[in-house]
Amino acid sequence: MPRIKKGKRGPNKGCLRQEVLQLQLSSKGPLSLKGGRNGVKGESAASDDDLASDVLSHYSSASESASVLDEGTGGGGEPVDEQTAQEETEDKLKQCIDNLMDKSAKTRLAALDSLRGAFSSRLLYDFLIERRLTISDCLERSLRKGGGEEQAAAATVCAQLCVQLGGGDEGEEGFKILRPVLSAIMIDGCASVAARQSCARALGMCCYVSAAEDGEDLVKSISHLESVFTMSYPNREGILPTPNAGAPGLHSAALHAWALLVTLCPASRLTVLLDLHLPKLQACLESSDVNYRIAVGETIALLVELGRDIDREFAFEDSDTLCECLKGLATDGNKHRAKNDRRKQRTIFREVLHYIENEDFPEEKIRFGVEGIYIDSWMRRRVYDAFKEVLESGVRHHLQFNPLLRDIFGLGPPLILDSSVKSSKISRFEKHLFNSAAFKARTKLRNKVRDKRADVM
Repeated sequence: MPRIKKGKRGPNKGCLRQEVLQLQLSSKGPLSLKGGRNGVKGESAASDDDLASDVLSHYSSASESASVLDEGTGGGGEPVDEQTAQEETEDKLKQCIDNLMDKSAKTRLAALDSLRGAFSSRLLYDFLIERRLTISDCLERSLRKGGGEEQAAAATVCAQLCVQLGGGDEGEEGFKILRPVLSAIMIDGCASVAARQSCARALGMCCYVSAAEDGEDLVKSISHLESVFTMSYPNREGILPTPNAGAPGLHSAALHAWALLVTLCPASRLTVLLDLHLPKLQACLESSDVNYRIAVGETIALLVELGRDIDREFAFEDSDTLCECLKGLATDGNKHRAKNDRRKQRTIFREVLHYIENEDFPEEKIRFGVEGIYIDSWMRRRVYDAFKEVLESGVRHHLQFNPLLRDIFGLGPPLILDSSVKSSKISRFEKHLFNSAAFKARTKLRNKVRDKRADVM
């Protein structure tokens, strides 16, 4: 759970704060915070600054927004029940939504930051469903009129809002409102790089969650993302362009978002994309930026995996040259590269090389509560990483309780466990079989949806 930043202390407040704290601590024992909704727990004890601020009552509208996640106690510091804590949290969220329309950019940014933390750490579907249009309008206003930092924060909240609302009509309705402005900022060369990067990630996530069977939105989003990362492709002479400051990070974000959406494309469209992009992406493995090289390597592995799903005999035309390039990157020991960059690059490209040559993928298990999912393919890794980028530390909470993520990863409805069930363990092999079967069933269902999109695309 994100920590609330504390304000700076004034030069003459030290003694006063100490006296206040002594009075507080002498009259009250340690204060504890009850857990909020869905088992999310607050901090175990109130900090010194929080106790002092209760007495001094120095609050601004921005600091009220920043305290959305600080729930579980009443105004007097006494523990309250879960229902009361939930009502207090919703009141603070309402204040954050009001602050999104404030004239002060600082207040709006603080409200966006609070919403970002709240959307990441808990499920708020019932609260948001009644206010989705208001929030969408406020986010659109921040994207159109805010500065670079506000645009970047608003784009992230857009993606989180789509994840909260799920893939139904409500999420699709919000995506229809926000897609044009997200695309416009992403392709705007005059916008800040951080805002364009955040909009690229948000566009990919919102389209993946909300586009459903609408092939038109999917085609437009893929096209806009391509217009960004193809700027890194070599020219007609085969020479890679010299990247501007921040360009590799933007290209990486757009490429990752594009790769996420490619997993939704029908076989007919995939064949075209593979022929068009694989040769150009191979050339981008020579990029000077390590993170972009890694993004390119992961995307190549994903495209090859999708090609093999269509045709088991799929083979890249210049596979020998590709493997030689991957071997060089997997054993790169150039001293002019940072040690951590070399280690990270070698690890990723060893995995890519092993998959291209032998179809081997290093299985990874993600645990949450008493459950877990297996990341056993490049497509599954890209989907998980995309949600992790948007939800940050809250991704495990959403895997445990969010119906959207549980559907995508084949987990079924959220579990309601008592102590006796929690104590019993399922074998690792049984869990693996269950996850594999669930993912295959979902893949078949997605293939049916792809066939429907093929008529549009």
